Amino acid sequence: MEIDVIKKRRIGRMKIILSIILLILLLWGSGYRTNISLYDFFVGIPNIWSTLLDMFPPDLGYFHYVIGPMLETIRIAIIGTTFGGLLSIPIVLLSSRNVTRSPLLFYTARFILNLIRTIPELLLAALFVPIFGIGPIAGIFAITIFSLGVIAKLAYESVEAIDPGPLEAMTAVGANKIQWIFFGVVPQVAANYMSYFLYSFEINIRAAVILGYVGAGGIGLILNNVLASYQYSRALSIILFTLVVVTMIDAISNKIREKLL
Repeated sequence: MEIDVIKKRRIGRMKIILSIILLILLLWGSGYRTNISLYDFFVGIPNIWSTLLDMFPPDLGYFHYVIGPMLETIRIAIIGTTFGGLLSIPIVLLSSRNVTRSPLLFYTARFILNLIRTIPELLLAALFVPIFGIGPIAGIFAITIFSLGVIAKLAYESVEAIDPGPLEAMTAVGANKIQWIFFGVVPQVAANYMSYFLYSFEINIRAAVILGYVGAGGIGLILNNVLASYQYSRALSIILFTLVVVTMIDAISNKIREKLL
């Protein structure tokens, strides 16, 4: 008995050692193939300090010029999240096994959902800019599709976890499919759905800032221009302003989600 325990411990230690060796080899191979150089890393460290010194003090007078683009960023996030949330509702219902009984329908819906979620919002914005031109419309479309993927993924998992009792009771009394969804499914997932909606909105505020780098409107476009012209003190002002706005929105959203849940 003791011999078996000792053997199991040795096998466990060997597995740990082999896992560590495999991880080290994986890191080394990845670094080698991506041409990472520790020399370049240490040589570049002084440039960090020189850039930070160029940023201070921030150009506080520039706040006046970034209010408009920041409001546009917030509007892009609001519109995109709202459209994405609305479009996600049919996908949620089609992706849930306990709502859509047909395997063909819910597997197809899940495949489409997984396909949407594989494309990052920055790539979506880069695809929409040539179609709609530089401006907020491209950002709205990118965030709409991104929000659809996030909200639908989280929401359909909540739908599949609901209590089946009310659904069985409604089926027993002859409720049709629409009544079944509105009075059996929606009341059980409404709070979670709104929580996911607000969570997606928090993410999209940050995403909307980055989308400006590819011309999708908002404050990111201004930040890109400022950095390109080496106006680091103004760049710091934009970063600080963005940090304050995002922190406030996150705090409000968290309070609302706590109340809902």
